[in-house]
Amino acid sequence: MAYGLGTPHTPSPAPMDADPLLWLRLIRSRRVGPATFHKLHKEQGSVEDALAVLPDIARAAGVENYSLCPLEVVKHEMALARAVGAQLLLWGHRGYPAQLMDLSDAPPVLWAQGDVSLLARPMIALVGARNASSLGLRMARRLVQGLAEAGQVVVSGLARGIDAEAHQAALATGTVAVQAGGVDVVYPLENADLAAAVAAKGCRISEQPMGLQPQARHFPQRNRIVSGIARAVVVVEAAARSGSLLTARNALDQGREVMAVPGHPFDARAAGCNMLLRDGATLVRSANDVLEAIGMRGHFMAQTVEPVAEVPLSDPLSGPVPQRRSLSEITAVHSQILARLGPSPLAEDQLIRDLALSAAALAPALIALELEGRIARQAGGLLSRID
Repeated sequence: MAYGLGTPHTPSPAPMDADPLLWLRLIRSRRVGPATFHKLHKEQGSVEDALAVLPDIARAAGVENYSLCPLEVVKHEMALARAVGAQLLLWGHRGYPAQLMDLSDAPPVLWAQGDVSLLARPMIALVGARNASSLGLRMARRLVQGLAEAGQVVVSGLARGIDAEAHQAALATGTVAVQAGGVDVVYPLENADLAAAVAAKGCRISEQPMGLQPQARHFPQRNRIVSGIARAVVVVEAAARSGSLLTARNALDQGREVMAVPGHPFDARAAGCNMLLRDGATLVRSANDVLEAIGMRGHFMAQTVEPVAEVPLSDPLSGPVPQRRSLSEITAVHSQILARLGPSPLAEDQLIRDLALSAAALAPALIALELEGRIARQAGGLLSRID
């Protein structure tokens, strides 16, 4: 059973100017997130033109004394990357994961360490509890073995517990670690040896600046990449309130399959998985259940998997041009939402009625504000503002 599959949104390509310094300077500039980057790029036609008009846009939005990210800062970031052998992958260009291209908030840039060819292979994400049980760890290993035999690369977040077990089991067959901090920063430190092994045999990626120590707000941003880069997300163990459930929610919004391993009702580590199953996620007992859900039942073809075609450096992406709102319209919706919300939770359907907006118009704004750490979701469809 497919669980709440959404409709992927493919950003319209703009002419591909490939100066990495300009791309880094735009995304590292204050108040420019992935969605804003793509809108500026589309509306202005190039990153260079977007940089030129950004101070004026900020001034019109009431931001005084706005300045772009200094060129020296991005040059320093490039130097740090060269020192650790990291590659910069630009949205829409060669090497960038094709699976992320249908996300409206796709990372404009990714730093990658290791075998970037893994990013062109089919992927399944395995996520779960940090304080995983021995049974959960054994289940993760068993799933990885079956998925690897079918040619699937295993994606996870390099956290302790289920994430670490999944990466360790997939070192020989292909694994991708998505990091919340800089790609050169190991977190948690107890996974330092594993992180080095992934960089040597697999691939580590991050959208964050080199050297950035992860903070709480960076993990939801990391989770959307974990789910977005994979065809399906499998939750092995998760508490009722956990980052794994946020990853599953991202997967739903992104149109990916969501699956879960059932657990004992008395085990708090299984509460999140059981909630997902109650709400319609695909039940997973073995890798065959995962493969059946993605249409690969009985097809163990690790040696014949065709890589996803790479986008030539100079070629624009093809595809339909979706209708887009201007930056001023997006800013206005964000302001309306934040003005309505406070520390006390408010039901999402009540917010829709208060603002007289459709659910479809409100959903992207809520996701963007949640990723920015400005609002929080709670059980029962409740929203609150984070000050």
